[in-house]
Amino acid sequence: MKAVVCGAGIAGLTVANRLSALGWSVVVLEKASGPRPQGYMIDFFGAGYDAAEAMGVLPQVVEAGYRIREARLVDDAGRRRARMSFDQFGRSTGHRLVSIMRPDLESVLRESLPGEVELRFATRPAGIDNGADGVRVTLDDGEVMRADLLVGADGIHSSVRRMVFGEERNHLRYLGFHTAAFTFDDPGINAEIGDRFHLTDTIDRQLGLYGLRDGRLAVFAVHRAAEPGLPADPRAALLAEYGSLGWVVPGVLAKCPPVEELYYDQVAQVEVSRWYRGRVVLVGDACAAVSLVAGQGASLGIAGAYVLAEQLRSGAVEAGLERYERLWQPVVAEKQRVARRGIRWFLPHSRAELRLRHAVLALARTPGLDRFVATGLAGKHSTIVRQPHRKTPGGQRAWR
Repeated sequence: MKAVVCGAGIAGLTVANRLSALGWSVVVLEKASGPRPQGYMIDFFGAGYDAAEAMGVLPQVVEAGYRIREARLVDDAGRRRARMSFDQFGRSTGHRLVSIMRPDLESVLRESLPGEVELRFATRPAGIDNGADGVRVTLDDGEVMRADLLVGADGIHSSVRRMVFGEERNHLRYLGFHTAAFTFDDPGINAEIGDRFHLTDTIDRQLGLYGLRDGRLAVFAVHRAAEPGLPADPRAALLAEYGSLGWVVPGVLAKCPPVEELYYDQVAQVEVSRWYRGRVVLVGDACAAVSLVAGQGASLGIAGAYVLAEQLRSGAVEAGLERYERLWQPVVAEKQRVARRGIRWFLPHSRAELRLRHAVLALARTPGLDRFVATGLAGKHSTIVRQPHRKTPGGQRAWR
Protein backbone atom coordinates (compact mmCIF):
# COMPACT_ATOMS: atom_id res chain seq x y z
CA MET A 1 0.00 0.00 0.00
CA LYS A 2 1.25 3.49 -0.86
CA ALA A 3 0.30 6.85 0.61
CA VAL A 4 1.13 10.37 -0.51
CA VAL A 5 0.99 12.87 2.36
CA CYS A 6 0.72 16.56 1.49
CA GLY A 7 2.17 18.64 4.31
CA ALA A 8 5.26 18.08 6.47
CA GLY A 9 3.77 19.71 9.55
CA ILE A 10 2.74 18.07 12.79
CA ALA A 11 -0.18 16.01 11.47
CA GLY A 12 1.53 15.06 8.21
CA LEU A 13 4.71 13.85 9.91
CA THR A 14 2.70 11.85 12.44
CA VAL A 15 0.56 10.04 9.87
CA ALA A 16 3.66 9.36 7.77
CA ASN A 17 5.38 7.84 10.79
CA ARG A 18 2.44 5.62 11.69
CA LEU A 19 1.60 4.44 8.17
CA SER A 20 5.24 3.58 7.53
CA ALA A 21 5.30 1.61 10.79
CA LEU A 22 2.30 -0.34 9.48
CA GLY A 23 4.20 -1.29 6.33
CA TRP A 24 2.94 1.40 3.93
CA SER A 25 5.20 3.08 1.40
CA VAL A 26 4.98 6.80 2.20
CA VAL A 27 5.99 9.96 0.34
CA VAL A 28 5.60 13.33 2.10
CA LEU A 29 5.29 16.48 -0.02
CA GLU A 30 5.93 19.92 1.48
CA LYS A 31 5.54 23.17 -0.48
CA ALA A 32 8.07 25.06 1.68
CA SER A 33 11.72 24.84 0.70
CA GLY A 34 12.65 23.43 4.10
CA PRO A 35 11.52 23.11 7.73
CA ARG A 36 9.67 26.24 8.82
CA PRO A 37 11.20 28.19 11.71
CA GLN A 38 8.07 30.28 12.40
CA GLY A 39 5.68 29.37 15.18
CA TYR A 40 4.88 30.02 18.80
CA MET A 41 5.00 28.20 22.12
CA ILE A 42 2.23 25.65 22.62
CA ASP A 43 1.02 23.78 25.68
CA PHE A 44 1.17 20.14 24.67
CA PHE A 45 -1.16 17.85 26.61
CA GLY A 46 -4.22 15.64 26.21
CA ALA A 47 -4.73 13.15 23.40
CA GLY A 48 -1.63 14.23 21.49
CA TYR A 49 0.51 13.66 24.57
CA ASP A 50 -0.90 10.12 24.78
CA ALA A 51 -0.20 9.55 21.08
CA ALA A 52 3.38 10.80 21.38
CA GLU A 53 3.89 8.36 24.25
CA ALA A 54 2.44 5.48 22.23
CA MET A 55 4.72 6.38 19.30
CA GLY A 56 7.78 6.36 21.55
CA VAL A 57 8.69 10.01 20.93
CA LEU A 58 7.48 11.50 24.23
CA PRO A 59 10.97 11.56 25.84
CA GLN A 60 12.27 13.64 22.93
CA VAL A 61 9.26 15.98 23.15
CA VAL A 62 9.82 16.52 26.87
CA GLU A 63 13.54 17.11 26.31
CA ALA A 64 12.82 19.73 23.62
CA GLY A 65 10.15 21.37 25.76
CA TYR A 66 10.17 23.99 28.50
CA ARG A 67 8.96 23.98 32.08
CA ILE A 68 7.52 27.46 32.43
CA ARG A 69 6.88 28.49 36.02
CA GLU A 70 3.77 30.58 35.45
CA ALA A 71 1.81 32.75 33.03
CA ARG A 72 1.25 36.31 34.20
CA LEU A 73 -0.72 39.27 32.92
CA VAL A 74 1.08 42.60 33.27
CA ASP A 75 0.07 46.25 32.89
CA ASP A 76 1.86 48.98 30.93
CA ALA A 77 4.47 49.27 33.69
CA GLY A 78 5.14 45.53 33.80
CA ARG A 79 3.32 45.06 37.11
CA ARG A 80 1.55 41.75 37.62
CA ARG A 81 -2.25 41.96 37.41
CA ALA A 82 -3.09 38.24 37.42
CA ARG A 83 -1.28 34.93 37.14
CA MET A 84 -1.71 31.21 36.66
CA SER A 85 0.79 28.65 37.86
CA PHE A 86 1.70 26.01 35.29
CA ASP A 87 2.01 23.54 38.14
CA GLN A 88 -1.64 24.16 38.98
CA PHE A 89 -2.68 23.64 35.38
CA GLY A 90 -0.41 20.60 35.25
CA ARG A 91 -2.31 19.00 38.12
CA SER A 92 -5.48 19.13 36.04
CA THR A 93 -3.72 17.06 33.34
CA GLY A 94 -2.06 14.62 35.72
CA HIS A 95 1.18 16.54 35.03
CA ARG A 96 1.10 15.17 31.49
CA LEU A 97 1.91 18.59 30.06
CA VAL A 98 4.91 20.24 28.42
CA SER A 99 5.35 23.64 26.77
CA ILE A 100 7.22 23.42 23.48
CA MET A 101 7.90 25.61 20.47
CA ARG A 102 5.90 24.38 17.49
CA PRO A 103 9.00 24.16 15.21
CA ASP A 104 10.75 22.06 17.89
CA LEU A 105 7.82 19.64 18.02
CA GLU A 106 7.94 19.32 14.24
CA SER A 107 11.69 18.67 14.47
CA VAL A 108 11.13 15.79 16.91
CA LEU A 109 8.52 14.25 14.61
CA ARG A 110 10.66 14.75 11.51
CA GLU A 111 13.67 13.09 13.13
CA SER A 112 11.49 10.15 14.19
CA LEU A 113 10.44 9.33 10.62
CA PRO A 114 11.46 5.83 9.53
CA GLY A 115 14.24 5.85 6.96
CA GLU A 116 11.88 4.43 4.33
CA VAL A 117 9.74 7.59 4.29
CA GLU A 118 10.57 9.89 1.39
CA LEU A 119 10.35 13.59 2.31
CA ARG A 120 10.28 16.10 -0.57
CA PHE A 121 10.47 19.83 0.10
CA ALA A 122 9.56 22.55 -2.43
CA THR A 123 6.96 20.21 -3.94
CA ARG A 124 3.19 20.57 -4.10
CA PRO A 125 0.25 18.92 -5.87
CA ALA A 126 -1.00 20.65 -9.01
CA GLY A 127 -3.79 18.19 -9.84
CA ILE A 128 -5.63 15.29 -8.20
CA ASP A 129 -7.47 12.48 -9.98
CA ASN A 130 -9.46 10.77 -7.24
CA GLY A 131 -10.56 7.26 -8.27
CA ALA A 132 -12.51 4.51 -6.53
CA ASP A 133 -9.47 2.30 -6.03
CA GLY A 134 -6.62 4.81 -6.00
CA VAL A 135 -5.50 8.36 -6.64
CA ARG A 136 -3.23 10.06 -9.17
CA VAL A 137 -1.37 13.15 -7.97
CA THR A 138 0.18 15.43 -10.56
CA LEU A 139 3.02 17.46 -8.99
CA ASP A 140 3.94 21.02 -9.86
CA ASP A 141 6.97 19.76 -11.83
CA GLY A 142 4.75 17.52 -13.98
CA GLU A 143 5.56 14.21 -12.32
CA VAL A 144 2.56 11.92 -11.75
CA MET A 145 2.40 9.79 -8.60
CA ARG A 146 -0.05 6.93 -8.11
CA ALA A 147 -1.09 5.86 -4.63
CA ASP A 148 -3.75 4.00 -2.68
CA LEU A 149 -4.35 7.06 -0.48
CA LEU A 150 -3.73 10.81 -0.56
CA VAL A 151 -3.63 12.50 2.85
CA GLY A 152 -4.23 16.25 2.94
CA ALA A 153 -2.27 17.43 5.98
CA ASP A 154 -1.47 20.83 4.53
CA GLY A 155 -2.97 23.09 7.14
CA ILE A 156 -5.80 25.55 7.50
CA HIS A 157 -5.34 26.83 3.93
CA SER A 158 -5.14 23.30 2.50
CA SER A 159 -4.72 23.04 -1.27
CA VAL A 160 -5.83 19.38 -1.15
CA ARG A 161 -9.09 20.44 0.52
CA ARG A 162 -9.63 23.15 -2.05
CA MET A 163 -9.02 20.82 -5.02
CA VAL A 164 -11.15 17.92 -3.74
CA PHE A 165 -13.68 19.37 -1.26
CA GLY A 166 -14.34 22.88 -2.58
CA GLU A 167 -13.34 26.49 -2.09
CA GLU A 168 -11.76 27.65 1.17
CA ARG A 169 -14.49 30.21 1.90
CA ASN A 170 -16.97 27.35 2.34
CA HIS A 171 -14.96 25.74 5.13
CA LEU A 172 -13.43 28.52 7.27
CA ARG A 173 -15.22 29.99 10.29
CA TYR A 174 -13.46 33.27 11.01
CA LEU A 175 -13.27 34.02 14.74
CA GLY A 176 -12.53 37.74 14.52
CA PHE A 177 -8.78 37.82 15.21
CA HIS A 178 -5.45 38.05 13.45
CA THR A 179 -2.32 36.54 15.01
CA ALA A 180 1.43 36.86 14.57
CA ALA A 181 4.59 35.22 15.91
CA PHE A 182 8.34 35.81 15.61
CA THR A 183 11.59 35.44 17.58
CA PHE A 184 14.33 37.96 18.34
CA ASP A 185 17.42 38.59 20.51
CA ASP A 186 17.53 41.10 23.36
CA PRO A 187 19.44 40.23 26.56
CA GLY A 188 17.78 43.00 28.58
CA ILE A 189 14.23 41.92 27.78
CA ASN A 190 15.20 38.28 28.21
CA ALA A 191 16.46 38.97 31.74
CA GLU A 192 13.14 40.62 32.64
CA ILE A 193 11.03 37.77 31.22
CA GLY A 194 12.96 34.94 32.88
CA ASP A 195 11.15 31.58 33.01
CA ARG A 196 7.65 33.07 33.01
CA PHE A 197 5.21 33.60 30.15
CA HIS A 198 4.23 37.28 30.16
CA LEU A 199 1.06 38.62 28.52
CA THR A 200 -0.07 42.22 28.26
CA ASP A 201 -3.26 42.75 30.25
CA THR A 202 -4.99 44.64 27.48
CA ILE A 203 -8.28 44.95 25.62
CA ASP A 204 -8.76 43.84 21.98
CA ARG A 205 -5.04 43.15 21.53
CA GLN A 206 -2.52 41.12 23.45
CA LEU A 207 1.19 40.46 23.13
CA GLY A 208 2.93 37.57 24.87
CA LEU A 209 6.63 36.89 25.52
CA TYR A 210 8.66 33.91 26.71
CA GLY A 211 12.39 33.30 26.86
CA LEU A 212 14.01 30.43 24.97
CA ARG A 213 17.01 28.39 26.11
CA ASP A 214 19.26 29.78 23.36
CA GLY A 215 18.78 33.34 24.64
CA ARG A 216 16.19 34.40 22.10
CA LEU A 217 12.67 35.51 22.95
CA ALA A 218 9.51 34.27 21.27
CA VAL A 219 6.63 36.65 20.61
CA PHE A 220 2.97 35.76 20.30
CA ALA A 221 0.47 38.45 19.32
CA VAL A 222 -3.29 38.39 18.73
CA HIS A 223 -5.71 41.23 18.06
CA ARG A 224 -9.26 41.75 16.92
CA ALA A 225 -9.78 42.41 13.21
CA ALA A 226 -13.13 43.02 11.57
CA GLU A 227 -12.21 41.24 8.33
CA PRO A 228 -10.40 37.93 7.76
CA GLY A 229 -8.37 39.29 4.84
CA LEU A 230 -4.69 39.77 5.64
CA PRO A 231 -2.95 43.16 5.28
CA ALA A 232 -0.70 43.82 2.31
CA ASP A 233 2.18 44.52 4.73
CA PRO A 234 1.76 42.33 7.85
CA ARG A 235 4.82 43.84 9.54
CA ALA A 236 3.55 47.40 9.19
CA ALA A 237 0.10 46.30 10.40
CA LEU A 238 1.66 44.67 13.46
CA LEU A 239 3.65 47.79 14.35
CA ALA A 240 0.57 49.99 13.97
CA GLU A 241 -1.69 47.67 15.99
CA TYR A 242 0.59 47.30 19.01
CA GLY A 243 2.51 50.59 18.84
CA SER A 244 0.46 52.21 21.63
CA LEU A 245 1.26 49.52 24.23
CA GLY A 246 3.78 50.20 26.98
CA TRP A 247 6.15 48.10 29.10
CA VAL A 248 8.77 46.38 26.87
CA VAL A 249 6.51 46.32 23.81
CA PRO A 250 8.24 49.23 21.96
CA GLY A 251 11.55 47.38 22.26
CA VAL A 252 9.93 44.17 21.03
CA LEU A 253 8.40 45.87 18.00
CA ALA A 254 11.76 47.43 17.15
CA LYS A 255 13.07 43.86 16.71
CA CYS A 256 10.18 42.72 14.48
CA PRO A 257 11.78 40.86 11.54
CA PRO A 258 11.09 41.26 7.80
CA VAL A 259 7.82 39.89 6.46
CA GLU A 260 9.38 36.66 5.16
CA GLU A 261 10.47 35.77 8.72
CA LEU A 262 7.16 36.71 10.33
CA TYR A 263 4.23 34.37 10.89
CA TYR A 264 0.93 36.21 10.35
CA ASP A 265 -2.53 34.75 9.71
CA GLN A 266 -6.19 34.95 10.57
CA VAL A 267 -7.62 32.99 13.50
CA ALA A 268 -10.22 30.56 12.18
CA GLN A 269 -11.72 27.13 12.55
CA VAL A 270 -12.15 24.63 9.72
CA GLU A 271 -15.53 22.94 9.39
CA VAL A 272 -15.85 20.26 6.73
CA SER A 273 -18.88 17.96 6.83
CA ARG A 274 -16.99 15.02 5.28
CA TRP A 275 -13.33 14.39 5.95
CA TYR A 276 -12.76 11.92 3.12
CA ARG A 277 -13.86 11.53 -0.46
CA GLY A 278 -12.87 8.46 -2.44
CA ARG A 279 -9.18 7.86 -1.72
CA VAL A 280 -8.48 11.38 -0.41
CA VAL A 281 -8.65 12.14 3.32
CA LEU A 282 -7.97 15.25 5.41
CA VAL A 283 -6.21 15.34 8.77
CA GLY A 284 -5.04 17.99 11.24
CA ASP A 285 -5.87 21.63 10.57
CA ALA A 286 -6.90 20.81 7.00
CA CYS A 287 -10.20 19.47 8.35
CA ALA A 288 -10.12 20.03 12.09
CA ALA A 289 -8.51 23.37 12.95
CA VAL A 290 -9.78 24.38 16.37
CA SER A 291 -7.87 27.71 16.36
CA LEU A 292 -5.35 29.06 18.86
CA VAL A 293 -8.32 30.04 21.05
CA ALA A 294 -8.68 26.34 21.89
CA GLY A 295 -4.95 25.96 22.48
CA GLN A 296 -4.81 22.29 21.49
CA GLY A 297 -4.25 22.34 17.75
CA ALA A 298 -0.90 20.51 17.81
CA SER A 299 -2.14 17.91 20.28
CA LEU A 300 -5.28 17.24 18.24
CA GLY A 301 -3.24 17.17 15.04
CA ILE A 302 -0.99 14.39 16.35
CA ALA A 303 -3.90 12.52 17.91
CA GLY A 304 -6.08 12.72 14.80
CA ALA A 305 -3.25 11.49 12.60
CA TYR A 306 -2.63 8.63 15.02
CA VAL A 307 -6.32 7.69 14.97
CA LEU A 308 -6.39 7.80 11.16
CA ALA A 309 -3.42 5.45 10.84
CA GLU A 310 -4.84 3.04 13.42
CA GLN A 311 -8.09 2.73 11.47
CA LEU A 312 -6.08 1.79 8.38
CA ARG A 313 -4.21 -0.97 10.20
CA SER A 314 -6.32 -3.71 8.53
CA GLY A 315 -5.58 -2.40 5.03
CA ALA A 316 -9.27 -1.85 4.21
CA VAL A 317 -8.99 1.78 3.15
CA GLU A 318 -12.63 2.77 2.69
CA ALA A 319 -13.78 1.21 5.96
CA GLY A 320 -10.81 2.74 7.79
CA LEU A 321 -11.56 6.24 6.53
CA GLU A 322 -15.18 5.91 7.59
CA ARG A 323 -14.19 4.81 11.10
CA TYR A 324 -11.66 7.65 11.41
CA GLU A 325 -14.26 10.27 10.55
CA ARG A 326 -16.92 8.72 12.79
CA LEU A 327 -14.60 8.45 15.80
CA TRP A 328 -12.60 11.67 15.62
CA GLN A 329 -15.02 14.23 14.19
CA PRO A 330 -17.12 14.50 17.40
CA VAL A 331 -13.97 15.06 19.47
CA VAL A 332 -12.92 17.98 17.27
CA ALA A 333 -16.43 19.46 17.21
CA GLU A 334 -16.48 19.53 21.02
CA LYS A 335 -13.12 21.33 21.19
CA GLN A 336 -14.32 23.87 18.61
CA ARG A 337 -17.47 24.59 20.64
CA VAL A 338 -15.44 25.10 23.81
CA ALA A 339 -13.12 27.49 21.97
CA ARG A 340 -15.96 29.61 20.62
CA ARG A 341 -17.52 29.72 24.07
CA GLY A 342 -14.26 30.95 25.61
CA ILE A 343 -13.48 33.79 23.21
CA ARG A 344 -14.41 36.48 25.74
CA TRP A 345 -11.98 34.99 28.25
CA PHE A 346 -9.27 34.60 25.61
CA LEU A 347 -9.18 38.25 24.56
CA PRO A 348 -11.40 40.65 26.55
CA HIS A 349 -13.39 43.26 24.64
CA SER A 350 -14.06 45.54 27.64
CA ARG A 351 -12.81 46.39 31.13
CA ALA A 352 -15.58 44.22 32.59
CA GLU A 353 -14.40 41.22 30.57
CA LEU A 354 -10.83 41.98 31.66
CA ARG A 355 -11.92 41.76 35.30
CA LEU A 356 -13.81 38.54 34.55
CA ARG A 357 -10.63 36.99 33.22
CA HIS A 358 -8.81 37.96 36.41
CA ALA A 359 -11.55 36.24 38.42
CA VAL A 360 -11.31 33.05 36.33
CA LEU A 361 -7.54 32.89 36.85
CA ALA A 362 -8.02 33.42 40.59
CA LEU A 363 -10.46 30.48 40.64
CA ALA A 364 -7.87 28.35 38.88
CA ARG A 365 -5.60 28.78 41.93
CA THR A 366 -8.26 27.44 44.29
CA PRO A 367 -7.63 23.80 45.32
CA GLY A 368 -10.44 21.61 44.04
CA LEU A 369 -11.55 24.12 41.42
CA ASP A 370 -8.43 24.07 39.22
CA ARG A 371 -9.55 20.93 37.36
CA PHE A 372 -13.05 22.39 36.88
CA VAL A 373 -11.66 25.62 35.43
CA ALA A 374 -9.20 23.76 33.19
CA THR A 375 -12.00 21.59 31.80
CA GLY A 376 -14.10 24.66 31.12
CA LEU A 377 -11.26 26.26 29.18
CA ALA A 378 -9.90 23.21 27.34
CA GLY A 379 -12.86 20.83 27.17
CA LYS A 380 -13.04 17.18 28.12
CA HIS A 381 -9.97 15.00 27.99
CA SER A 382 -9.98 12.59 25.03
CA THR A 383 -7.93 9.43 25.49
CA ILE A 384 -6.93 7.72 22.28
CA VAL A 385 -4.73 4.88 23.56
CA ARG A 386 -5.29 2.64 26.54
CA GLN A 387 -1.88 2.33 28.16
CA PRO A 388 -1.48 -1.12 29.77
CA HIS A 389 0.67 0.23 32.61
CA ARG A 390 -1.79 2.84 33.89
CA LYS A 391 -5.47 3.40 34.21
CA THR A 392 -7.16 5.34 31.43
CA PRO A 393 -8.12 8.83 32.72
CA GLY A 394 -11.79 9.74 32.81
CA GLY A 395 -13.28 11.41 29.80
CA GLN A 396 -14.13 10.29 26.33
CA ARG A 397 -13.63 6.74 25.11
CA ALA A 398 -10.32 5.33 23.89
CA TRP A 399 -10.04 5.15 20.11
CA ARG A 400 -7.81 2.13 19.63
